[in-house]
Amino acid sequence: MEFLSSLNAAVTDALGPLGPIIILGTIGVVMVAVTIVLILQQPEDPMSKLKKSAQSPDAAKAPQQRLRQGERNEQLQRFASFLEPQDHAQLSKKQLQLRQAGYQSKDAVRIFHFAQFALALLGLLGAFVYLIVLGGGEGFSGNKMMIYFLVPGVIGYYLPTYWVTRRVEMRKEEITSGFPDSLDMMLVCVEAGQSLDQSIVRVARELHASYPALAQEFDIVAYEMKAGKDKTQVLNDMGERCGVQDVSSFVTVMIQSATFGTSIAEALRVYAAEMRDKRVMRAEEAANKLPTKMTLATMMLTVPPLLMILVGPSVHGITQLGNMTAN
Repeated sequence: MEFLSSLNAAVTDALGPLGPIIILGTIGVVMVAVTIVLILQQPEDPMSKLKKSAQSPDAAKAPQQRLRQGERNEQLQRFASFLEPQDHAQLSKKQLQLRQAGYQSKDAVRIFHFAQFALALLGLLGAFVYLIVLGGGEGFSGNKMMIYFLVPGVIGYYLPTYWVTRRVEMRKEEITSGFPDSLDMMLVCVEAGQSLDQSIVRVARELHASYPALAQEFDIVAYEMKAGKDKTQVLNDMGERCGVQDVSSFVTVMIQSATFGTSIAEALRVYAAEMRDKRVMRAEEAANKLPTKMTLATMMLTVPPLLMILVGPSVHGITQLGNMTAN
């Protein structure tokens, strides 16, 4: 008991009133990390291997086929209940967000949550090394120590969310910028006698260098059409996956054109002209916003020096006159 009391007093003197809690939390984080590493390194059960072999006898003979099918990561499969939301609506929402960011893998949701968990642990570990091991927290109070200990973990946890949000915004901007050009190329292909499927393949091939995100979306559409999926469903999935209003309107135009039997070339010509006009209007809108955005910066950088130049000599003269009068 005396030893525990002396140890508690030493920890409290070194880390403040919350020192024991910090030590226990650090030990818990380290134990969780070690447990995860041990589970990941655990060999697969031979019975599971036999069951998989029995269910798919050609799996061992065709590794390339397994790669094409895109099977899930077995290491992440063990933590599926922890790395995926149990609510189907939340899972679908997160999958859609990651697809809009360009991550089409089946394990995208699991990798995202694993990245959150891993970066949070790294943030806590980094804070522990800096504050405790290197002595960077000497003289800090208990509350300040707790804040410096938790903030890196919180930043690490929300860093993947910020990254995915930025990726979604950048990808939508890229798709919006390149969509009018893709419609013009698609119109040329259709008027040259190609079908809609062939024109999508050709446009995707031409856009890979300039607009890779839009080319990826057209590639997915082409592959799904080749696989025999319903064309209406494929186009609707593209509009939902992109999350751009222009693409959604294009999907509606194509579906209505196919439903009512009108000319696809004529619909593309009208909609491509509308998209070009819309791009010009967006450029004019950005140009008209520029003077308003520059007003505040211009006032901050121009008015103070101008006042100093105009009013400064007068203020200096009045100050000198006041000093002479006082003397």
